[in-house]
Amino acid sequence: MSTNTAAWIRAKQAQLEVKSAPYTPPRENEMVVKNHAVAINPVDWITQLLGNLIFPWIKFPFVLGSDLAGEVVEVGKAVSRFKVGDRVLGHAVGAAKKRNSPAEGAFQTYTVILAHMAAPIPSTMPYENASVLPLALSTAACGLFQKDHLALEYPSATPKPTGKTLLVWGGSTSVGSNAIQLSVAAGYEVIATSSPGNFDYVKKLGASQAFDYNSTTVVKDVIQAFKGKTLAGALAVGKRSAEVCLDIVHACNGNKFVSMASTSVSFETLAQRPGRLPILILQIVSSSVSLLVKSRVRNIRTNMINGITLMDNEVSKVIYEDFLPQALADGRFVAAPDPHIVGKGLEYVQAGFDAQMKGVSAKKVVVFL
Repeated sequence: MSTNTAAWIRAKQAQLEVKSAPYTPPRENEMVVKNHAVAINPVDWITQLLGNLIFPWIKFPFVLGSDLAGEVVEVGKAVSRFKVGDRVLGHAVGAAKKRNSPAEGAFQTYTVILAHMAAPIPSTMPYENASVLPLALSTAACGLFQKDHLALEYPSATPKPTGKTLLVWGGSTSVGSNAIQLSVAAGYEVIATSSPGNFDYVKKLGASQAFDYNSTTVVKDVIQAFKGKTLAGALAVGKRSAEVCLDIVHACNGNKFVSMASTSVSFETLAQRPGRLPILILQIVSSSVSLLVKSRVRNIRTNMINGITLMDNEVSKVIYEDFLPQALADGRFVAAPDPHIVGKGLEYVQAGFDAQMKGVSAKKVVVFL
């Protein structure tokens, strides 16, 4: 039996501890991956700070982490898409309520993952690059393609132009980077926002136009860019992105829907001032009520994305089986943003939390294993 090691979180606000962990064999539709790289997402350090407030069902000690890339070492009896030795990326869903399993967290040597939440990666793709994709890819796909969100056409190798244009607010973020590529692969024009330094980046990913989200005229400028176009909806990423998207969508013709990947307030200040949690909760509630009222008055639909939900519907197959493997192999879809490697070994996962908390631009924090 293989020896496993994990970066455990023992309690709320506790630093991660690298200790031994059980090696868990896969069940029928699962497989075990030996991780070579894992990536950090905001939800990881937010969970560390807030504990059960984010995932009230998990019990400490626990193993967090969603993004991994590595080598298959064991497959369940019902798994036919993969075999031992395959190079894969995977979305680990251990924190999901119906999974709720430390064995399915990414921050360990061996992780159990659902086979339908994984995809093979080309032999030329480094593991650290592949690891940036899973949660951001899943989140973008949920917002774009699920029936309870924008319900766009699915991506394909030969997309037919839909004649519609999508707004991606926060195009240089991990979710935005994937949303731009997926939308273009589904036949949509994309107008994105980012900082001016990332205009070329989002255009390289497929955006036709880019606007500075910090500009005082950005709402007016984006509305002007949509004149004569049919809106496919908006995907909002980043603090206060939903409020701005509501203003833009209200002025455009087409699908009056804002799919939201972020809350209206930032959690970063909690790291320095944990005592602000009650104020932060009050701000979240207040902004959520304000958004609800504003959207209903304007007859605009909204929904908050949960990047895990596609594991229970057809979108997981569309992305991880039908589209991504060949798109990566052909170079039609790139692993974006680039990895920012903070170190090698599970001991660096906590450093990865700290680095992600401080913020990175058009990069994703990665730990090589």
